[in-house]
Amino acid sequence: MAVNQKSLVESVPKGLFIGGEWRAASTGATLAVEDPSSGATLAHVADASVADGRAALDAAVAAQAGWASTPPRDRGEILRAAFERITERAEEFATLMTLEMGKTLAESRGEVTYGAEFFRWFSEEAVRIHGRWSTAPNGATRLLTMKKPVGPTLMITPWNFPLAMGTRKIGPAIAAGCTMVIKPASQTPLTMLALAELLRECGLPAGVLNVVTTTHTGDVMEPLIRDERLRKLTFTGSTGVGKRLVEQSAERLLRVSMELGGNAPFLVFEDADLDRAVEGAMLAKMRNIGEACTAANRFFVHESVADEFAERFAKRMGALTLGKGTKKGVDVGPLIDAKARDGVSELVEDARSQGGTLLTGGSQVKGRGYFFEPTVITDVPMSARVMREEIFGPVAPISVFRTEQEAIERANGTEYGLASYVFTSDLARVIRVSEALEFGMIGINQGVISNPAAPFGGVKASGFGREGGFEGIEEYLETTYVGIAP
Repeated sequence: MAVNQKSLVESVPKGLFIGGEWRAASTGATLAVEDPSSGATLAHVADASVADGRAALDAAVAAQAGWASTPPRDRGEILRAAFERITERAEEFATLMTLEMGKTLAESRGEVTYGAEFFRWFSEEAVRIHGRWSTAPNGATRLLTMKKPVGPTLMITPWNFPLAMGTRKIGPAIAAGCTMVIKPASQTPLTMLALAELLRECGLPAGVLNVVTTTHTGDVMEPLIRDERLRKLTFTGSTGVGKRLVEQSAERLLRVSMELGGNAPFLVFEDADLDRAVEGAMLAKMRNIGEACTAANRFFVHESVADEFAERFAKRMGALTLGKGTKKGVDVGPLIDAKARDGVSELVEDARSQGGTLLTGGSQVKGRGYFFEPTVITDVPMSARVMREEIFGPVAPISVFRTEQEAIERANGTEYGLASYVFTSDLARVIRVSEALEFGMIGINQGVISNPAAPFGGVKASGFGREGGFEGIEEYLETTYVGIAP
């Protein structure tokens, strides 16, 4: 059933969520939330000050002891209730994300399913936090280890997955017994504000989750990072910003987890099933309009199948329909803002200037909104910026390789190490290449690898720590060892 878009936006709280209450910014300031398909303003939400950020941390600190002592089953039940409530309101959340971020409703519905699943997964993990008991090798001491919540956590999330980037941090924190201050991206705050209200309705105690929206991210967040009461910082976003946050966190040796930029290679070997490879390429490249850190960024295709793969891939890309994400028949929505659209355009022009050949697309779309055509470029040299920088848009550069070793070296030839994709029918090659690739995640003959039950994260400049899977809750737990003399 269609959702009334105006009523939906009006129903979302527009204030800061601090200590279980909605309040205006202390200065009265607001920030505008834009519809990237038209540039029109959707709503205004509170624009927090430094004092507001401090108040949010005060609330989290005050709630920490009580929340840590809450029975794990009770914490898990709140997450389970939230999972069910999100599922019931899936169309509302999907519509809200499409309005403020731009992706199609089909994409947003997929994110609702994915994002809600983190709450279900960690509702089950809340009661499976284990320590251990053993006898020391010399028999003189008993060794007890126990897991305790890290404590108040600062979370900074990006705009590209407004729901899921929040739930995969909030879920394990709630399960582990940590309180939170979360700062969603200023471009897409509405989804997080709606989620905070939903969690309040599901019985999450006051102060456990606090939401601060602001355009003054550095000014508001840095004092919190340097505050001696904060115990953990988790960030999803660009590598450049992540490095600055790690530097700030080093002063107090904060527990830190970082999910940063990507430059994912997509390898197509000569024995690959091309039908499957093209389908995988569409998913790996065009999920979320290419605005994903896991998006296939560089396509390396064996010389024997390169022409056929490029032709078939370009045909599929060229057939996609652009438009406002809430409209029927639309395959590709707008990019998040003018800066993002112009940045993608610059990468394409640089590749063309270095000999790249456009098979389809390659241009900004005139008119309102921040649209860019789905684009395939062949004969792209490794020196092109598009082969070295994260694209974050619907552009697929293709380069040809001859040997397996050459493909591996090119794939690894980046500072990033988040996701990678391999298409081949040779099981021995799967093992060899998987062992050689320097990435935290590898998809074999599939274009989507993110899964709440699997550890998400990268190596090298793509960060450290894992979200999701059994590993995800460990990021919010500390280990205490107790030696007991019998």
